[in-house]
Amino acid sequence: MYNVISAINNTIPITMFNRGAAGKIFEEVKKTGAKVVMKNNTAECVLISPEDYVQLIDELNDAKLLTLASERLAHFNIDECISEEEVDKKFGFTPEMLDNDEVEFE
Repeated sequence: MYNVISAINNTIPITMFNRGAAGKIFEEVKKTGAKVVMKNNTAECVLISPEDYVQLIDELNDAKLLTLASERLAHFNIDECISEEEVDKKFGFTPEMLDNDEVEFE
């Protein structure tokens, strides 16, 4: 029953925008969270605050990075690894460059 009440409380008919209630709707989104805008009895869009959007995108990016890391670990082979010294030699890094932050890693 909670899901039905929650759905009712979090849906907004598009006619409210047509009647000039956008400001009120935006304030409600900031106070209570996301709202689903309905048009012709169909969900048209979801309104969320900028802060919630940034958090959602950050969580999505974290999930993608976790998936990538998990895939890489699943195929990790210690025998294919090379030492730090070998990397430095291959790319010409010197201890002085590393101490002075001249080398940037990603």
